[in-house]
Amino acid sequence: MRQTGVIWAERDRRGKKTGLSPQYVCKALYIGIMNYLLAILLPPLSILLTGRPIVAVLVFIIWIPALIFSGGLTHPMFIILAWALIFHAREDRRHRRDLS
Repeated sequence: MRQTGVIWAERDRRGKKTGLSPQYVCKALYIGIMNYLLAILLPPLSILLTGRPIVAVLVFIIWIPALIFSGGLTHPMFIILAWALIFHAREDRRHRRDLS
């Protein structure tokens, strides 16, 4: 039985699954939250986990000297960049899922 606002794993007449299981939704939510928290501590690693390895390497190359020379004053800039990239990757996934 499908309830409004809740994604459940159902099977249609042919036995094919429709929708997502609650376990998958909880796991995806947990990974998303953990990536945002990781962005606070290690923005380059968080960017790497979103699927942007080249940007992550470039950010890492800029991030280390910026931390050393500015005394950590530039760290919030990298956190905001990581959060924006995480949000953008999530919106891309949502858009691709809506198209299919």
